[in-house]
Amino acid sequence: MPSFSILYFASASSYTGRSSELIPAPMPLTELFAALESRYPGIEKKILQSCAVTVNLEYVDMEKQSSESASDATKSQSEAGLVIQSGDEVALIPPVSSG
Repeated sequence: MPSFSILYFASASSYTGRSSELIPAPMPLTELFAALESRYPGIEKKILQSCAVTVNLEYVDMEKQSSESASDATKSQSEAGLVIQSGDEVALIPPVSSG
């Protein structure tokens, strides 16, 4: 089955009880948070809203992806935003504090 890997750091790892897992691909980036919310109820509000997200080591702007997708429902999938492909690596990086 085609899949991509997702890496969980800090509080995201604590919340899911995992450091990584495989998710079926392809998946539009705009659907990632909903897919994770269905696996881990409450994660979107508690963790994901404040996370940085990378795809293949490149930071992505989730708010921009969501607004672009919602602003023009007639766009093709590739024009509407990034699609996570088989073999890609996604990382969820919550804010960390130091002191």
